[in-house]
Amino acid sequence: MNKIAVLYKSKYGATKKYAVMLKEELACDIYDAAAYKTVRFEKYDCIIFAGGIYAGGMAGLNILRKVYDRIRQKRIIILCVGASPFDEKAVAEVKTRNLKKDLHDLPFFYVRGAWNEKCMTFKDRTMCRMLQKMIARQDEASCEPWMKELLNAQGKVCDWTDKKNLLPILTYVRAEQ
Repeated sequence: MNKIAVLYKSKYGATKKYAVMLKEELACDIYDAAAYKTVRFEKYDCIIFAGGIYAGGMAGLNILRKVYDRIRQKRIIILCVGASPFDEKAVAEVKTRNLKKDLHDLPFFYVRGAWNEKCMTFKDRTMCRMLQKMIARQDEASCEPWMKELLNAQGKVCDWTDKKNLLPILTYVRAEQ
């Protein structure tokens, strides 16, 4: 079996939960992305990079780019964690926006995370509320699925993290071993 490492960047905890779930399923090592300088990437065959999505940007991609030259010959897989339900169009936009140049062709997976406004930073909470107000003014028929879910989650604590959400990435990783 190939040696696998998960390098994750988690702001509110959902991405870390998924990293732990991957460790349980794949018997891999997990590292907080902040410790990337201490990771001995040479001992791994596969690197899974996991990061949360915030305002369309994927957390921690700057760290992946810093180590990319050291790991480019390895199997690299991207796992993106967000509060929105899976929507093919929205996920494609996230991939296009975040995975540019060398990262563009990397395998990319999306899983649903969590939502808790009480845990958000003031900045994140303010941005979300502004977005919710803008969406609330739109005709409901013109709203994308993620927009409806954002309005529905307002004021609630939601946790959609679930090991079954990882099935596509687990299937992919196991098929490539």
